[in-house]
Amino acid sequence: MRGEVIRRLRGAVAALVLAGLVVAPWFVDDYTASILARTLALGLVGVSVALLTGVAGMPTLGQTAPYAAGAYACAVLGSQISDVGVVQLAVAACAGAVLAALTVPLVVHARGVIVLMITLAIGELVVTVLGRWRSVTGGTDGLAGIAPVRPFWGLPVLANDQARYLYALVVVATLVGAVLLVLRTRVGLLLRAGRDDETRLRASGHRVPLHLSGAHILAGAIAGAAGSVLVVAQQYISPADFGFDTSALLLLGVVIGGTASVGGALVGAALVIAVRDWLFGVLPGHAPLVLGALFIATVYLLPTGVTRARAVRGRLRPPAAPASRPDDTPAPEPAPVSELRA
Repeated sequence: MRGEVIRRLRGAVAALVLAGLVVAPWFVDDYTASILARTLALGLVGVSVALLTGVAGMPTLGQTAPYAAGAYACAVLGSQISDVGVVQLAVAACAGAVLAALTVPLVVHARGVIVLMITLAIGELVVTVLGRWRSVTGGTDGLAGIAPVRPFWGLPVLANDQARYLYALVVVATLVGAVLLVLRTRVGLLLRAGRDDETRLRASGHRVPLHLSGAHILAGAIAGAAGSVLVVAQQYISPADFGFDTSALLLLGVVIGGTASVGGALVGAALVIAVRDWLFGVLPGHAPLVLGALFIATVYLLPTGVTRARAVRGRLRPPAAPASRPDDTPAPEPAPVSELRA
C-alpha cells in the first residue's frame, strides 16, 4: 500500500514538472529559454550515463564522445543537406551509435575503474580530433551560424528561443519515455541482473557481453540525439562543449539524481547546471570547490540520489535496538529442512 502511494506521488510530481516545463517559455525571457533547452540536451546525455552506470553497471566518463559525434553530424548535415529536424535527429543518433559500436571492444570487457579510464580516454581523443579537423569541424573555433531547423517537412523554421525550447522538450520527453519503456521489458531486467550478479547470469546461459554491447550502443544513440538537440538550441558548437568538465558534470548529476534512475539523471543534471551557473556569479573561482563538496555530501547522505531521499534517514539516525523478547516467550521453531533446501 505504501509503495503504491509513493508511486502515485512520484507520478503526480512528474506530471506537475512536465506541465511546468511546457508553460515555462511563456513566463521566462529568451536567454532563460535558451539555457533551459541546453539543460534538456545535457539531461538527455545524463540519461545515457545513467543507463550505462546505474542500469548496466558500466561507469562512464566518455558519453561526451557520441554526444559530440551527433552534434557535429547534425551541424554538417544542416549546413549542407537538410534543415529538417527529424532527419538531423536520426542522423545524429546514428552517428552516436556508430561511434559507440566502434568502441564496444574496448569497453564491454572491462569493469570498474578501468571502464572509467577507457571511456575518459575515448572522450578526450574525440575532443582532440574535433579540435584539429578544421576542414570539417572548424577546429577550436567551432561551427557558428548554423541554420535554424524546421521540425518536419513543410513546417516553418524554429525562429526564436521559445520555439527551439519546445522542440527540445518534445524530443527529450519522447526519447526518455522510450528509454523507460525499454527498461520495463526483458532487456532492462537482464541489464540489472548482470549488474547485480554477472557470474550467475553467465551461468544461466546468457551472453552478458552481447547485452552490454547493446546497452552501450543504445546509450551512444541517445547521446548522439542529445547532440542534435544542443545544435538546435544554441546554433553553435565547439570542442569546448564536450570536454572533461562536461563529462565530470554529467557523472556528478547522475550520482546526485540517482545512478539507476532515468528521471533522477534529468533532475541531477538540472541541479548541477543551475548550481554551477549560480555559483559562478556568487563565488567566482570557487564554484568547482563547492560542487565537489556537494558531490561528497550527496554520496554520503544520499547514496541512492535525491530522487530516493528517504535514505538520509538511516544515515542521520542510529539504528534502533531490537526489541527484547520476554523470557516466557517460546523461541521460534526452526524451519523444516525441505524449506531450507527450497
